[in-house]
Amino acid sequence: MSEVINYDSECLFCNIIKGDIPSTKVYEDELCYAFRDIAPQAPVHVLVVPKKHIPSLDAVAPEDGALVTHILAVIPGIAAAEGLQNGYRVVSNIGPDGGQTVPHLHFHIIGGTSLAGRMA
Repeated sequence: MSEVINYDSECLFCNIIKGDIPSTKVYEDELCYAFRDIAPQAPVHVLVVPKKHIPSLDAVAPEDGALVTHILAVIPGIAAAEGLQNGYRVVSNIGPDGGQTVPHLHFHIIGGTSLAGRMA
């Protein structure tokens, strides 16, 4: 189990981080947790979430800058560990019209196939 900062008991990702809902973990440190998407859009589809509950990229406050920078800095290592040598996509959906289905900031690492010409 991991510590979730600003835990929201209604949040799916907070409950995954805590270990209350099972996931396939691929990376974890003191600030973030990464796990496989249950409905992958490509051969590799990993979600990277901060352990601090932040509803979306729109809700990132100035004091969260180091946290977001940390997540962006660990993404290339996760991608390399997943074997993504020819490139990959990093996506953060924001709000319902942006396709965000879980109101907890997260970044999708998508790859393992050519994504040229595909936005989803």
